[in-house]
Amino acid sequence: MPDFYALIPAAGTGSRMGLDIPKQYQELVGKPLIHYAVDVLCTHVRLRQVFVVLAPQDGYFKRHDWSAYKGRLEPLYCGGATRAASVLNGLVAMADALEPDDWVLVHDAARPCLSALLIDRLLTEIGDDKVGGLLALPVADTLKRADPAQRVIGTTSRDDLWQAQTPQMFRYRLLVEALRNARPGSVTDEASAIEQMGLRPRLVMGSSGNLKVTWPEDLLFSKICLKSNT
Repeated sequence: MPDFYALIPAAGTGSRMGLDIPKQYQELVGKPLIHYAVDVLCTHVRLRQVFVVLAPQDGYFKRHDWSAYKGRLEPLYCGGATRAASVLNGLVAMADALEPDDWVLVHDAARPCLSALLIDRLLTEIGDDKVGGLLALPVADTLKRADPAQRVIGTTSRDDLWQAQTPQMFRYRLLVEALRNARPGSVTDEASAIEQMGLRPRLVMGSSGNLKVTWPEDLLFSKICLKSNT
């Protein structure tokens, strides 16, 4: 039977947050932001191991205590210039630990409110799917298309549109192949690389609580979410 592994790309700087330290190390309820992704993945009974891909010069990760996850958590200092490069570099570094058909769940370091329930739902609904899939939410808001001056030039139908979340779950060998062969600059998430192979990942209902911290105000929303779960 294939095993389940997780990979957290965490080599970015989070420039849109306007912070003096990388976003993944910003404090949230007394812990670095990345702690919450690490914790929920490392403590999930069905995940064998969690890898965190860090920038080669990262000096922050070792400042925090990760001893609670000894044997389950492994940092990899091989991050690239883009998310796709970091994920691919991490997958290559993981090669000796995985079999080709093992599953890899790629999760954003900046999504601190992922729950074990959502992970269970993803694992259950993907099952033995030949392609894999991802958590996502149907788009609820009206979508506007803008010109360079930020004037509305049209309204886009939201029918059949979903907002991608993470984790995104694919077989190890398939994901490596997809990322290696993807068009440069075209991959914004793992599913988009899989799609370029002509495959159709499965969408699994996510949660509005599984938000991504992108802007400073997102830290407040995440804090409320985390406190409500304690």
